[in-house]
Amino acid sequence: MNKVIRIGTRESQLAVWQATQVQNLLGQHGITAELVYIKSEGDIDLKTPLYEMGVQGIFTRSLDIALLSERIDIAVHSMKDVPTQLPKGIITSAVLKRASYKDLLVYKGDLPAILSEQGNGASHSPLTTHHSPLTVATSSIRRKAQWLNRYPHHTIDNLRGNVNTRLKKLAESHWNGAIFAAAGLERIGLRPEQSIELDWMLPAPAQGAIVVACRENDQYAFEACQLFNDTDTALCTAIERDFLRALLGGCSTPISGLATVVNDQVHFEGNILSLDGKEKATIQKTITVAKSNNLGSIAARELLENGGQAIADQIRNGK
Repeated sequence: MNKVIRIGTRESQLAVWQATQVQNLLGQHGITAELVYIKSEGDIDLKTPLYEMGVQGIFTRSLDIALLSERIDIAVHSMKDVPTQLPKGIITSAVLKRASYKDLLVYKGDLPAILSEQGNGASHSPLTTHHSPLTVATSSIRRKAQWLNRYPHHTIDNLRGNVNTRLKKLAESHWNGAIFAAAGLERIGLRPEQSIELDWMLPAPAQGAIVVACRENDQYAFEACQLFNDTDTALCTAIERDFLRALLGGCSTPISGLATVVNDQVHFEGNILSLDGKEKATIQKTITVAKSNNLGSIAARELLENGGQAIADQIRNGK
């Protein structure tokens, strides 16, 4: 069948870059595809903090509707934006090889002069000033909680918009810096020279991964995308999202998780923090790939039994 696959994408530079990558991968297998631009609710309202918008699915809902109404054949998403429960009739058709999963701080001014060797029990970190607390911007409740856990005297301001918009807002603001996903900046060549990776910050589940979704009954689109599915990334992101699902979390909950595969072993690390960053529960587990199917849910259960339940209840009651 010589069918043109219609790829649904948001209109931001990063989203279009991701969709174009999928278009090129399909093209490498002789499959013709075209981009169809869909505006999402998350792109329209750039002022309200994500956690106040009922954020789960805010960047994917419009594409889901376009898929189910057959305006498009596949949708391309940053996987961390996708709810752990897909809408009825939509399935994952491919997960691309993961890029960097790290968060990074884009900062202003002369880093050595502004920042010093202080911190919340982290003497090796150069992110606390001698003179006054820093003001850092992010819309992510996860990044906010982890930052305040490490630097409780700092101030966190809300920052919304696509990558380009956020960089512009940072440049025009009084903020000392803002936190971004490394993959988002690096993919479109916008990572500033004045940026550092936050190796201590655990990422959102599936951060750095791109996922393609299709209709459950569209065998042609599913098989076409399976040609470039990366099995290691698919496994790791599934574990991370199982962890998130088991903790009943979403973008509005400070839950982090990272799975990596090395020498046929899966290493997983996850955490949950209170909204103010004062409380934190963590879990680490390593298991063979062959036995890793339920790793995410097992890790979540152990985390809840070892301090995580009290934090989860506190978050739930505080909303």
